Amino acid sequence: MVDTRVTLSGITLDNPVIPASGAFGYGREFAEWYDLDCLGTFSFKGTTKDPRFGNPTPRIAETSGGMLNAVGLQNPGVEKVISEELPRMKEIFHKPVMANVSGFSIDEYTETCALLDREEQVGWLEVNISCPNVHGGGMAFGSSPEAAAAVTRAVKAVTTKPVYMKLSPNVTDIAAVARACEDAGADGVSLINTLLAMRISLKTKKPLLANGTGGLSGPAVFPVAIRMVYQVYEAVNIPIIGMGGVGSAEDVVEMMLAGATAVEVGAANLVNPFACRDIIDALPSVMQKYGINSLTEIIGGAHNG
Repeated sequence: MVDTRVTLSGITLDNPVIPASGAFGYGREFAEWYDLDCLGTFSFKGTTKDPRFGNPTPRIAETSGGMLNAVGLQNPGVEKVISEELPRMKEIFHKPVMANVSGFSIDEYTETCALLDREEQVGWLEVNISCPNVHGGGMAFGSSPEAAAAVTRAVKAVTTKPVYMKLSPNVTDIAAVARACEDAGADGVSLINTLLAMRISLKTKKPLLANGTGGLSGPAVFPVAIRMVYQVYEAVNIPIIGMGGVGSAEDVVEMMLAGATAVEVGAANLVNPFACRDIIDALPSVMQKYGINSLTEIIGGAHNG
């Protein structure tokens, strides 16, 4: 009998599979297809202080091996998430959830995180620092170790629950950003977010996305994600949630060998709504195939050679 359990900052998950924020909404659509309690947890739709309509359409473009999106953090704002979405989530998912938070200033991050931190359902805060800092010229908070540390420090000062900083891959040295987050008090890091990308229409001779650029996700980014998780594992002593192009139980095992304690699944949910359930169902047989008795034993296993 294999053991698929893992522990994230003191909270035990039945398995390491977590639907990623942005690809799972608040879980309602997926709950119509399968029992969400099979999941380790899920990271619900990115929440900001105020409601956001998001970017103009078109927001999605397909590409070989993946997709581009520029949704623009559409969400009803933290107050409605707490008053309306969390109660609905409680009806369909009976484990702690991960609250994904975005902001355009440090004050926005701290206010939103402080409110969600009080909610009993929330087990972890996943803080997306790929957002542009409106007070810092539009550069993403995660683009420099100093800015990433500033957000981490501010959020940790107003919260009691574990804080995982979600890192952008659009940097020269992601390990340096991860170390800065750890030094500032982060309980863990999540990586990678999407890679900045563009497609151009041959008919209109203009970018396919109204926003111009978007985030590339899907199988094409998986090797990049593995490399970055591997590098960050060597740089920090806090847990890593790995993500980026994960679509199978084998991918989960590979991500954990690189150094991830848990693994998020994003774009695959948009191709197959049963993706996470199918990965969880396949995990035991994949573990047996490769002689793995417990998933906790393989975390960072690729670094032991």
